[in-house]
Amino acid sequence: MLPSLRGKRQTSHEFSKKLFKLTVAGGVAFWVVDFAISLSPIASEYMAAFSISYLPMALVEALVGGLIIACCVSYSLLRFFEKIPTKNPILKALILSFVALVIIEVLSTFGNLSNASVYLLIDTGMNVPRILALGIVIGYLYERLYGRTVTAEDKRMR
Repeated sequence: MLPSLRGKRQTSHEFSKKLFKLTVAGGVAFWVVDFAISLSPIASEYMAAFSISYLPMALVEALVGGLIIACCVSYSLLRFFEKIPTKNPILKALILSFVALVIIEVLSTFGNLSNASVYLLIDTGMNVPRILALGIVIGYLYERLYGRTVTAEDKRMR
C-alpha cells in the first residue's frame, strides 16, 4: 500500500471517529431535552393537537431525528471549522444548529399550511431548547476533545 493512501485512510478513519463521538453526544442531548419537554403539560396538549398518540414512539422518533440533526451539525463543524465565523467551537456549533433549526422549521411549515403560523410558533418554541442543547454539547465536546483550533491532521482530512 502506498504511504499516501494509508495516510488518507487513517485520516478518514479519524474523521469518522470524531463524527461518531460528536453525533452521539449531540443526539443524546437532543433526546434528553425532548424527554424533559415531553413531560410538560404543553407537550401533552401539542401531542393531542397534532394527533401524536403514542409517547414512546415520539421519543424514538426524537432520538432518530436528534441523531440525524447532530450528524449534520457535527459533519459541518468538522468539515468547515475554519470557515465558520468565530473562534469558539461552542458558538460555531450553535450557529450550525440554528441554521438546521431554520431549515427544519421552514420545511415543517409546508407540511401543514392550514395552521402554519400556530404550528411554526409552537414547534419553534419547543425545538429551540433541543437545538440549543445539541449545539452546546457538540461544541463543548469538540473543544474538550480537540481544542479550539483545527489541527494539522484535520486540515489534511479536508
